[in-house]
Amino acid sequence: MSNPEHTLGVTPPISTALPTDAEKRQTEALLKELRAQGTFESQAETDKRWAVLADLQRITDEFVKRAAQEKEPHNSILIRDARGRIFTYGSFRLGVYGPGSDIDTLVVVPKYVTVKQYFDIFPDLLVEMAPPGAITDLTPVPEAFVPIIKFEYSGISIDLIFCSIQSLRQLPDDKDWNLNSNNLLRGLSENEVRSLNGTRVTDEILALVPEEKTFKLALRAIKLWAQRRAIYANIMGYPGGVAWAMLVARVCQLYPKATSAVIVRKFFTIMLNWPWPLPVLLKNIEYNQSITRVAVWNPKIYPSDRNHKMPIITPSYPSMCATHNVGRSSMAVIQQELERGVQISEEIMLGKRPWKDLFEKHTFFTNGFKFYLTVISSGRTKEAQNTWSGFVESRVRVLVQKLELHPSIALARPFNKGYDRVHRCKTDAQVEEIQTGNLAYMVKPTDTAANGNSKSESKVEVKAEIKTEDGVAPGPAVPVVKEEPTDVVHLGTVPLKPEEKPVKPEANDDDEKVKLADIPEKEPEIEIYTTNHYIGLQLVEKAKSLDLSREVDDFKAMCTSNDIFKAELMGLTIQHVRNFDLPDDVFEPGETKPVRPVKKKKRMAEGDPANGPMAKRQQMATAPPTIKSEPQH
Repeated sequence: MSNPEHTLGVTPPISTALPTDAEKRQTEALLKELRAQGTFESQAETDKRWAVLADLQRITDEFVKRAAQEKEPHNSILIRDARGRIFTYGSFRLGVYGPGSDIDTLVVVPKYVTVKQYFDIFPDLLVEMAPPGAITDLTPVPEAFVPIIKFEYSGISIDLIFCSIQSLRQLPDDKDWNLNSNNLLRGLSENEVRSLNGTRVTDEILALVPEEKTFKLALRAIKLWAQRRAIYANIMGYPGGVAWAMLVARVCQLYPKATSAVIVRKFFTIMLNWPWPLPVLLKNIEYNQSITRVAVWNPKIYPSDRNHKMPIITPSYPSMCATHNVGRSSMAVIQQELERGVQISEEIMLGKRPWKDLFEKHTFFTNGFKFYLTVISSGRTKEAQNTWSGFVESRVRVLVQKLELHPSIALARPFNKGYDRVHRCKTDAQVEEIQTGNLAYMVKPTDTAANGNSKSESKVEVKAEIKTEDGVAPGPAVPVVKEEPTDVVHLGTVPLKPEEKPVKPEANDDDEKVKLADIPEKEPEIEIYTTNHYIGLQLVEKAKSLDLSREVDDFKAMCTSNDIFKAELMGLTIQHVRNFDLPDDVFEPGETKPVRPVKKKKRMAEGDPANGPMAKRQQMATAPPTIKSEPQH
């Protein structure tokens, strides 16, 4: 724990006042609410996590020994002293994990162990050394910018990244050894530096807060708020877990003796009024280092850094922007949510509202928008879909950026998670229907757990980072969505047997038994996996039309031109959806789905002024916009 009298941060504290009794009571109420919300897991579940990590350490040591033996089979000393280390980062290392959270994990090894050996040896070794059946959903992703192996170990989701320390022939035999030294970065590539910095950044954050216990409770509250309000996902253009942690840490530095309840209250006020793009820093940036060639964030030198709208800078060398994905729309949404947080938290601290009001769920689908785009990625196998949907997910923010430039769009808000679904059909025509959003062939939840589930954060993400207001379309009239033919990137077809008519078994004089040969073969089924990402659209006032065919074509071309795309296995389409046509599974029990407006039919009376030329011109002036998201043929 840091010395509370030592000034932390790049500026002096705003206040060092001790907490009042009322503030202490509000912190107790906050803790009680967070427990009621299920953000804490049981001690037994935590013990299970530590047992899994102990197993992973044992497996890692064996992995390094086998790699050493493969590298120098006759060097007995190298093999004897071979060892690796398991480090964690993210929410687990910060101490703010909850039930069902994954464990972000890093394997650190000596210089002679290669990433090729990691993917050649480690996956099989996991299955070999873990208890029978403990390893499930094993998915190595060597092509990712930060190579990763994803799996579940006894039901706990693990994201395992890798780094070989080029400055160390062997790792120290010291349980207290850590990664804090900048010298460990020597000789590392950019992706290796990012791998190592996951743990380094987490440790720095904890070292830079005045009181860890206060920080952790406040961070749990802000994490829950951001998740409930659907503004938590780095890959979709919102701050991720590390970014939210740095914002909370900065507020802790400014109020070093405050309670967690006060930190939460001040968080909303300070961040709502923060003069972006002034960066949020936990300490001064380390420049003039010659340890690695990886660029340090510096808007004075790099034009791309000057474009960051909401820069939150990591404290570990080399400092990077954790929020470079935040765009115009997502920042506007964050600002609106912060404003809501200010209003509610003020009333909470005055005793006028309970803490649970702060954590109310978003209204993205129920009352957020009238118009949506849905990006549908599809695959013929689960493995292909995991890779393909992860890649498409990492590119959705690029589509959002293009939509933000459209003159008729005021705001394009991506939902922070995708929806995974499984479908079974029999014909290519039905496959095309599924690709365009038809849910008639979707497998029911009772048949598979994968159906209609919001994508978890442990999904494979092919991206260049370590997992390091709602708007309502204006206008009095209800916009009419024009149905257009869909230009679909088709899935490859599998030869299907023609539909056969049932064969009626012939009666046998001796008995009435049906011959096996007379029973018709069951028609084969095609299983299709889809992931839908939704983007809410707020139109500018009096928008007359919305042709998005160019933006859609450019996005599909960008995705399908990548080497990951396999036409025989994968598909991609984009559809426009009205709020009353959203699928049922995006709504939770108790939520009200928007309904189609009922138009009042009025019999036209001859000579009625309401039906005259002036009235018709007024009707044309207020006509709803036409939305087109696919090219016509």
